[in-house]
Amino acid sequence: MSKPLGDFTHSAALSLGVELELQLVSRRDFDLTRAATDLLGGLDYDGRFGEIKLEITESMIEVSTQPQATVNGIASDLAGLRDTLRTHAERNNIGICGGGTHAFHHWPERRICPGERFDELYQRYGYLAKQFTVFGQHIHVGCESADDAIWLTQALGVYVPAFIALSASSPYVDGVDTLFQSARLNAVSAFPLSGQCPPLDDWAAFVRHFEFLQACGIASSIKDLYWDVRPKPEFGTVEIRVCDTPLAIEQAASLAALAQSLTRWLLRTRPELQTASQAHVARYNKFQACRYGMAAQISDPVARCCRPLGVSIGELLETLTEDARALDCEHWLKALHTIVATGGDASWLRQRQEYFGNLNDVVCEASGRLLSTPDKY
Repeated sequence: MSKPLGDFTHSAALSLGVELELQLVSRRDFDLTRAATDLLGGLDYDGRFGEIKLEITESMIEVSTQPQATVNGIASDLAGLRDTLRTHAERNNIGICGGGTHAFHHWPERRICPGERFDELYQRYGYLAKQFTVFGQHIHVGCESADDAIWLTQALGVYVPAFIALSASSPYVDGVDTLFQSARLNAVSAFPLSGQCPPLDDWAAFVRHFEFLQACGIASSIKDLYWDVRPKPEFGTVEIRVCDTPLAIEQAASLAALAQSLTRWLLRTRPELQTASQAHVARYNKFQACRYGMAAQISDPVARCCRPLGVSIGELLETLTEDARALDCEHWLKALHTIVATGGDASWLRQRQEYFGNLNDVVCEASGRLLSTPDKY
């Protein structure tokens, strides 16, 4: 049954929320394990740092922070969620891991979590629902108005390749190096309403577009829009959905700093949207970022040329310095320069595979990295 869109909720401008989808792994062989229902069933947690909840299959959970005004607040919530999960993971003898894909699990072995929406997704999408055992970070940025949310949904779309490259942590699928930096988004792209928001002038135009999708039986609720960036009216936010889950929560906070600083800069400078020309290159640029990460060549449809993504990201981080300083998140933004230089989590995973010669030990180390304090790594 279709759900009415509802009003756009008031939200403080530039407020933040972060969601992380996390892997549950066996401490015996570090394959994915069916532990979500048992883990959450025995959870002794008062919710002070945000939510811990089921995701579509029994081998994954989602954590989400409280709404926060600052990146420091997001980092504090993520640390609290990490510490809570560490205690309960030890009690249940499981590991919890970041990364956009599990390196060697087999999707037919997954089990759909109990719940009406999860069952509905499985009935609608079949095996794609099990293959959707991939793990992402979603970043919500508060918007003062519905029109701002639609404008930002399109303006942020230009920077999708940057978020992909900076978060890429899924080079392995089914035990094989895919040669991608982020293979996770290939699973998302299989869904019919994936991709980018179409050109829309304002919130009223979005409402008409969404009602059209509902009337045609294409979408029943906002959750059916698997766009790279989408408005979230019940939260009063715009949601960036293309990031792989990082291997460490500190990097998740840095990506939130990028989202907040970039949004402030966009609202402050209001660059002219080039939605028609960007639509021609969006899929190509997204593929380039997934495949090559920092080494990608990104098409600029206005200048009619290609540029190295790593160079563009470095310039973007410098451009955002003033806004990050005003938001008191400059130190979080600076940490992303290291990813530009080193290739980030995907490179780290490949280096560990080269060292160990097997992916079981790679996942073991990655699990330790998520649950440990940052000075260890």
